[in-house]
Amino acid sequence: MSTQYDLIVIGSGPGGYVTAIRATQLGLKTAIVERDALGGICLNWGCIPTKALLRSAEVLYLAKHAKDFGLVINKADFDLEAVVKRSRGVANQLSNGVKFLMKKNKIDVLEGTARLEKGSPAPKVIVKGKDGKDTSYQSKHVILATGARARDIPQAGLVADGKLVWTYREAMTPDVMPKRLLVIGSGAIGIEFASFYNELGAETTVVEVMDRILPVEDEEISKHAEKEFKKQGMKILTGTQVGNLKPGKNTVTAEITGKDGKKETQEFDRVILAVGIVGNVENLGLEALGAKIEKTHVVVDGHGKTGVPGLYAIGDLTGPPWLAHKASHEGVICVEGIAGKGHGEKFDPWNVPGCTYSHPQVASVGLTEKAAKEKGYDIKVGRFPFIGNGKAIALGAPDGFVKTVFDKKTGELLGAHMVGAEVTELIQGYVIARQGELTEQDLAHTVFPHPTLSEMMHESVLDAEGRVLHT
Repeated sequence: MSTQYDLIVIGSGPGGYVTAIRATQLGLKTAIVERDALGGICLNWGCIPTKALLRSAEVLYLAKHAKDFGLVINKADFDLEAVVKRSRGVANQLSNGVKFLMKKNKIDVLEGTARLEKGSPAPKVIVKGKDGKDTSYQSKHVILATGARARDIPQAGLVADGKLVWTYREAMTPDVMPKRLLVIGSGAIGIEFASFYNELGAETTVVEVMDRILPVEDEEISKHAEKEFKKQGMKILTGTQVGNLKPGKNTVTAEITGKDGKKETQEFDRVILAVGIVGNVENLGLEALGAKIEKTHVVVDGHGKTGVPGLYAIGDLTGPPWLAHKASHEGVICVEGIAGKGHGEKFDPWNVPGCTYSHPQVASVGLTEKAAKEKGYDIKVGRFPFIGNGKAIALGAPDGFVKTVFDKKTGELLGAHMVGAEVTELIQGYVIARQGELTEQDLAHTVFPHPTLSEMMHESVLDAEGRVLHT
């Protein structure tokens, strides 16, 4: 078979479609395979529609607290069907936007499910279309960007049924508003859904097997976030396990084992499973090709190479951090290497920021204070509270703080951690600082505009030097 493409990308999420666009910019004739909707999980069932839901919850919160701003709103309520409809509309708009980008960049969209077979110079891509027919394509290079999906734990009785026990998909399109909701797992996905449903009035219980929620975050940040969530009425159980979910006619019973080892059975209207994700590695033919798979993820080097000639993998498929922006950046590095237009750099997750869009928001980049100490750094730590910032007070959002961790010897910014209003927007300032290798002194001598929330970033740096101004 003659080579039809320079590159075929399998999967059109933020990793896949961005990679395909960059490939065409580099002069590669490119096709992309998608079995569902363009944009993948992120645009259709993840990052974007969840933020639309959370925005509705945020507006509802502000409406309920209108009196605090000198405003009068007689009754703040919600229409669940309309909230979901808006979220789905946002997702559809962006999916159509990806469709436009594919056309604009002359990328062929191959609709169907792909599998791989041995070929040269890269594996052949067999696409089963919606009509059930197979079409074979040959390319010089193939990039897998098939992403990941919600994890079940059958051995613990944690299996989604799509009706009473939800994954993120069902949680985004609820048919009813649960009165009693159990969220299992307190990572970003679990906490975001807990925040949404709690604001809409569900009695929300969050169970986390680790000793604190948001366990990948700095410990101080986790503790502050937990305190704020509890103020809002959430019930949070840490060091706790859930097993043996038993769906009934319209409720679910769950066996909950606390820190003390005592078990109790509780009843909920709905349960959301947020206990991690697994890579979409099945039915691709990877084993026959000799690709290495560990814990449901394809093993790659820093350039996306799988060890199979002509075959690469990027994004959630390759393991943590499971983030859309990581997938996009990883894909660009991979395809620039393929085209010989890169600088030989490897993808390194050392400066990938993490964001949780709950209320309050959480954002971070780099090492936590504990991790920095464990790596042997002699550190300086700065903190600044939202209550000391004029813009935060004016916004009616005085709860939260910014924390920075520096290497005392070199002034290197080792990590930055935030909890509070709009911190998912602020964190990029520290990401740029780390990427540009700015030191503590560089940041201390940078002018920040007033009045802004970003001034807290400056004050946190100054605090690390013992010269904070506004506390």
